[in-house]
Amino acid sequence: MTEAQFGATREDLASRPTVYASDLFSGKVVVVTGAGGGLGLAIATLFARLGADLAINGRNEEKLASAAEFLRSFGGRVLAVPMSIRDTGQVTGFIGQVNREFGAIDVLVNNAGGQFPQAALDFSANGWNAVIDTNLNGTWWMMQSAARHWVENKQPGSIVNIVADIWRGMPGIAHTCAARAGVIYLSKSVAVEWAPHDIRVNCLAPGCCESNGFHNYPEAGAQTFQDSNPMRHAGDEWDVAEGVVYLAAGSGKFVTGEVLNVDGGQQLWGDPWPTGRPDYFRIS
Repeated sequence: MTEAQFGATREDLASRPTVYASDLFSGKVVVVTGAGGGLGLAIATLFARLGADLAINGRNEEKLASAAEFLRSFGGRVLAVPMSIRDTGQVTGFIGQVNREFGAIDVLVNNAGGQFPQAALDFSANGWNAVIDTNLNGTWWMMQSAARHWVENKQPGSIVNIVADIWRGMPGIAHTCAARAGVIYLSKSVAVEWAPHDIRVNCLAPGCCESNGFHNYPEAGAQTFQDSNPMRHAGDEWDVAEGVVYLAAGSGKFVTGEVLNVDGGQQLWGDPWPTGRPDYFRIS
């Protein structure tokens, strides 16, 4: 596989057909973390095309600025803040800034995260902590900060957390499996706690969906992704983006504490190996 085959171009994201009305999020404010590229940019692009104003963040200032310029081409306001979701002070400051500049937040999409393929026996303390701190702790700081704002201001809200297809385990990336499973059951817990405040909390679990994140895996690993589900092909970033909008929009108004699997049936039948399938598990 070549680099050009992974992920959609911006031109494709701008023109891809969608089932949603073009004004569905007009007048709404949507926060998308990790929106400098990949899944985050695809999600932000769809919300921008549907009329939303956006607040995006990420660690790479240059990528974030480029993404913001692209997203503004759809006519809405875009606030872009380089930051780390691991830093509670930066998270609190970001949520405060969004509310000062836009007056409210309607939807929070926690997309930021990351992992690296490695056998679990080889995890270092730093490697383990980095993945847990970003994927679980960082997601939580964003959730809590947004929810505190909504409760204090008596405003409704919707959170969509991008997790992973953890249901059969994730050999080769066990650290992110642990973190994402934590986010799922954290989300189910606070969906109940926060229901009296009219805050919905859901998760979306992508299966093997092509994005530039495929480049993080060796070719032997990426090749297993094509056969990770009974549909026998990978999904794409747009599949994820449209699923997020379903949960965030009025279509999901009676959905909370749920996980939407966008995986081609991977949780039922599939065998992805991000590190490449070990010889022991090969089927001749």
